[in-house]
Amino acid sequence: MRYVVIGAGAIGGTIGGRLAEAGSEVVLVARGAHLAALRESGLRLDDPERSRTLRLPAAGGVDEVDWRPGDVALLCTKTQDTEALLDALRAVAPDVPVVCAQNGVANERFAAARFAQVQAMCVMLPAEHLTPGRVVAYSAPVPGGLDVGRYPDGVDELSERIAADLAAAGFSSLADPVVMQAKYRKLLLNLANAAEAACGPQSPGLAELAAAAREEGERCLAAAGIAVLSVEQERARRNGLINERPVDGASRGGGSTWQSLRRATGSVEAAYLNGEIVDLGRRHGVPTPVNSLLLETVTRMADGAEPPGIRDARELLVAAR
Repeated sequence: MRYVVIGAGAIGGTIGGRLAEAGSEVVLVARGAHLAALRESGLRLDDPERSRTLRLPAAGGVDEVDWRPGDVALLCTKTQDTEALLDALRAVAPDVPVVCAQNGVANERFAAARFAQVQAMCVMLPAEHLTPGRVVAYSAPVPGGLDVGRYPDGVDELSERIAADLAAAGFSSLADPVVMQAKYRKLLLNLANAAEAACGPQSPGLAELAAAAREEGERCLAAAGIAVLSVEQERARRNGLINERPVDGASRGGGSTWQSLRRATGSVEAAYLNGEIVDLGRRHGVPTPVNSLLLETVTRMADGAEPPGIRDARELLVAAR
C-alpha cells in the first residue's frame, strides 16, 4: 500500500516522513517553495530527539502522481483547499480511498460527496511548518495520536491497516468506529485556534476567550443533536500521549491558524472551525457572538497579511459580549 500525502506541511510532512522511515512507500504532494525545497534537498524532519533529511518522491499536484491500485490518498491540507483538491483527485484517481487527516468536520462531507471510500482521522500532533523543506514535530517519544475510522462510522480492514502502519511509524493510532465523535470534540478544542492566532499564545485573557468560544460550540452541537466524545473520554485518550519539548532550543510558536498568519498565506481555516459553529448556531437558534467575532477577526488579518498576535484577547471578549 502506497500513501500519497496531499499537503506535505506540518501534519502531512510529519506523517509522510515517519511512514517512509518505517518502510511504507510514500509520495509527497506540495507546492511552491516547499515543493522546490523537497525536490532539491529533501524533507528535513526535526523532533526533540533527532534531525534527519528524507529523500522522497515529490509531486506538484495530484495530476503528477502515477496513481495505481493499492494507493491511499492522505489529505493533510487546510479545509479551504479541500474541495478543489478533491475535484482534481477525482479526475485522475476516482476510486482511490481518501483519508481526511485534517481539522474540522467538513472535509469528510466533501470527500464522501465525491468518493466511495472515505476514512476520517482525528489528528493530535503538535507540529510546525514555517520554512520550505522543513517540518518540526515537538512531541517525543510519541509524536502524536492519529485515530482513524470509516466515515461516517465503523472500521474496516483499511482502517486497521492504516492504524497499524502509523503505529509502526511511532504514532499512537487506533482504529476507532466513532472517530467522528472524537473529531467533533477536537473541533471544540480548535475553536481556540483563531483566538491564539489573533492574540498570541501568551496574551492575557486568552484562556477566557477560548473558553467562551468552546461554550458556544458545546451549546450549538447539543442543539443540533450531534454526538460528541465526552471531555473525560478525550482526556483519557490524550493522557500522557503528547509530551511537547523544545527542538533546537525553540518551542512551537503556535497552532495551525497561527502558522498560516505567520507565513502570510492569505487564508485561514477558521471558516471551517469557528464558522462551523456559527453556521450551526444560525440554523438552531443559538447565539455565537464570540465565534463570529473570532472568525471575522482572523479572516480580516489573513486578508491584510497581518502578523499573528497583534490583537488583545480581553478586548475581543468584551467586544463580543
